[in-house]
Amino acid sequence: MNAYFAALSDALRTAGIFQPCLVLDLDRLDRNVALVKERLDPGLAVRLVDKSLACLPLLSHLGKALGTNRFMTFHPPISEAVLKAFPDADLLYGKPVPVEAARAVVAKDAADWSRICWLIDSEQRLAEYGALAAELGVELRIAFEIDVGLHRGGFADPEALSKALNALPGHERLHCEGVMAYEAHAPHIPGLFGGPAKALGQASERAAAFVACLAAGQRNILNIGGSKTALLHRRGVANEVSMGSAFVLPSDFDTPGLDGFQPAAFIATPILKVVEPMLPGPLAVTRLLQALGRFPRKGCYLYGGKWMAEPAFPEGMKPNALLGLSSNQQFMGLPVDATVRPGDYAFLRPTQSEAVLQHFGSIAVFSAGRIVDRWPALPMG
Repeated sequence: MNAYFAALSDALRTAGIFQPCLVLDLDRLDRNVALVKERLDPGLAVRLVDKSLACLPLLSHLGKALGTNRFMTFHPPISEAVLKAFPDADLLYGKPVPVEAARAVVAKDAADWSRICWLIDSEQRLAEYGALAAELGVELRIAFEIDVGLHRGGFADPEALSKALNALPGHERLHCEGVMAYEAHAPHIPGLFGGPAKALGQASERAAAFVACLAAGQRNILNIGGSKTALLHRRGVANEVSMGSAFVLPSDFDTPGLDGFQPAAFIATPILKVVEPMLPGPLAVTRLLQALGRFPRKGCYLYGGKWMAEPAFPEGMKPNALLGLSSNQQFMGLPVDATVRPGDYAFLRPTQSEAVLQHFGSIAVFSAGRIVDRWPALPMG
């Protein structure tokens, strides 16, 4: 049995955890943090992405380790929890929020929400937030979303941003803090079109052209990048990068920009049954499909399933299209020589951390060979 997953299994048994759970390897997490501190350009601060790390003790651990009180937020219920947990936190929205959603929270608690910087992606939204600030008699901080190549929205060019900035004096209760750029496309640009390095350089150049439109007092937040690209930026115009998933490294983040990072989060679940699988219907159909390699000769059923995760252990475990997925009792094919038994644990590696970390209610924290804590995850809201 793989020694690492054997150690996780022993720790779960000792802790009395016999149902699906999310395990966070604190030691691996800390090693990933050390790599961030080693590789991050010294001119850049880290803004922690709360949707990807939706657990207050986890955010607190990372904030202390990195010396940051900056958070990127996406969903008002999580934003509210972060504001209350971290009295000195500075929050930047990573997506534009409908103005009525902003109205609901600002009207309820304008003091806490003054630490929020709202994202403006169009002149229309600028006008809506200007009207909201005037109606409620509050000051609102804003940043402009700029398009540096992803083409997902925001101001398309510096001229469009300049036009919005010219309109800003007409909304005297809005205060521009800076810009937010995202270049998640860069790591996926093929070499035929210049590859990731060229795309990242172009994104930085575009960001600089937008920043040139800002006045000196409007450059507090010059945000660029995400987990896949944050450590690739060098001496550009930005003063901060956003990072979240990189710290636990789900499989979607296996990119060159995160070489040396280790997966630090796994779904663990008991194996309920180990079987010689058969399809419904005539046995001959099962045997034919097994002979063709379309259906396994050995398999197991998991406690739960249908997660956004990929099999990690037992080695060779994989879902089967003929039986499909189940959120209650998922079938997984196994190699014929697999030695697992009912009661053993299977492990899956999340493909993403957002939503998955919240799925089980709490997180089992693994360190030095044992489960040392249970950290409550933030509710979906």
